[in-house]
Parts: sequence; structure tokens; C-alpha cells
Amino acid sequence: MNNLSELHLDALAEVFNVGAGRAASSLSEIVGDEVKLSIPSVEIKKASEINAAVMAMNSTKFGAVTQQFSGPFDAKALLLFTESRALEIVRDMMGSQMSIQELAEFEHDAMCELGNIILNACLSAMADMLKISLSSSLPNYTVASTEEIFKRIGESADQPFILILHIDLIIEKRHSEGHLVFLLSSESLQNLVTHIEHYLESI
Repeated sequence: MNNLSELHLDALAEVFNVGAGRAASSLSEIVGDEVKLSIPSVEIKKASEINAAVMAMNSTKFGAVTQQFSGPFDAKALLLFTESRALEIVRDMMGSQMSIQELAEFEHDAMCELGNIILNACLSAMADMLKISLSSSLPNYTVASTEEIFKRIGESADQPFILILHIDLIIEKRHSEGHLVFLLSSESLQNLVTHIEHYLESI
């Protein structure tokens, strides 16, 4: 059951905005230019409710960085950018004039690094603000179709809830929309709610 109220979602938005600020600062150092990373919305859905319209997925292929987090609650995180945007981001990170085709060989490592920066910044902000400890696996990057992504989500039978964040990433005025998805079990969702409530009581 979804136990997150508007107050809980507002608290999560605050946590992830702090994480976005940390990630933007780290990415700015890598690309040598200002990076803006905003998370304009946070919502919780059942896995069974997820479709392309809900995710605002208007492309057929996505670059997906996945990472597992564990602690008081466990979550599988997916960071999604359209395949073409992923390669543009890699070019910005590499600071290179190489063609998109030439950059493809660097795509895996660069996108893993991007995912690692964004995901760990968000989760470290959550750990700091909720006063918990979270550990993470190494990130993995794949290019997958929309259908494959939804299949992965659907196969997570023990993780029926999905926390969705729609991301705006701007590098040198290049605007890329992304999606940050956390798959949560019912127990993990309840544990997250409990820690958010403790956080709200402390402020």
C-alpha cells in the first residue's frame, strides 16, 4: 500500500534536490562548464501502473544505468536517458570533438560514471538527511528498448512500488530529460516512510 502523503513526497523532493545540487557540482568539474540538474517532480506508483505515458517516455531506446542500494531499506535504481541524449552527454563529459559514432566506444564507462555521480549524490543526500547508512553496488549500463525496461520492472515481483523522479539535465545549454526510478518492496517503502517521518519530526 502506498503510504506516502504529499508531505512525505515534499520531503523526498527536498532530499533529492540536495542530491541534485551535489551531482551538478561534481559534473561541472568533469565537463568544465556549468551543469544544472533539477528534479522537478517526485511520485510513487505501483509497478502495474507503469507505462510509457506515465514515464513520459517518447523514445524507443534508452541508455539505462542500474545500481543496487541497501540499508534500512533496499532499492534498485535505474537512471534513464534516450540513447541519442546519452551519447551527447558522453561527448560533453569527454570534452571531445569526436563524432557520435566514435564516442560509442566510450559510452559504457562514461554513462556508468554519470550514473554513479547522480545516483550516489542523491542517495548520500538521503543518507545524510535521514541519518541512515546506505551501501551501493557498482553501476551497470545497457541500452534497452522501452519494452525491455518495462519487462525488467514487471519482473521485480518483490519490488511492487516505484519511486519516479523526472530529471532535467542541462550542460552548456544542452537540455536532456531523464528519469530516475527506484524499485522498492512493500517493506522497504514502509521503512522509507518511517525514516521520512523521523526526519520531519526533527525539523
